[in-house]
Amino acid sequence: MLRGLYAITPDITDTHLLIEQVQAALTGGCRLVQYRDKLTDAPTRRLRAQQLLDCCRSANATLIINDDVELALQIGADGVHLGGEDGDWAAARSALGPNRILGTSCYADLANAEKAVAAGASYVAFGAMFPSATKPNAPSASLELAGRAHHQLPIPICAIGGITVDNVASLLITGVDMVAVITNLFLAPNIAARAAEFQRLFQET
Repeated sequence: MLRGLYAITPDITDTHLLIEQVQAALTGGCRLVQYRDKLTDAPTRRLRAQQLLDCCRSANATLIINDDVELALQIGADGVHLGGEDGDWAAARSALGPNRILGTSCYADLANAEKAVAAGASYVAFGAMFPSATKPNAPSASLELAGRAHHQLPIPICAIGGITVDNVASLLITGVDMVAVITNLFLAPNIAARAAEFQRLFQET
């Protein structure tokens, strides 16, 4: 189910630490993980993706691969997330088949999100909702846009960008289904506890 905390993996080169951190998020109740890796080579990415998939399978969690349809298909991941300039959404849906997840970044563009729905997207992501250290130059999206997307689009809505346990409540009241988090999750003193806190906030909304 596409709801709750959506953990996006941090940029770290230590594979053991990466797996340890994701495992902690899963222990805290996170059930959606996106493997995003802009640092390592293709063989390392495949090794890491397979290990992450094994972790997710053990936790009955979903693994999405960022920007790499081929890798997702190679390891049998649950789906792919594509940015606004990361390939043809309809072609990705064709390659993935009808049952795998296809997520798309639509930034602050509701019209583009409608095109993603028509191309077969499973969910759309809007953001940055707040200033983001990961992507400081990302276009900003408003809470009002998130609310409109929730009411107008027939698929789940994901919010991303600068989201913390302190500001997430303002997003949840708009009706978003998922919040994608990197920094506030993986730099937390206790990753499992932080993941549990995010999930609790969803349950209370």
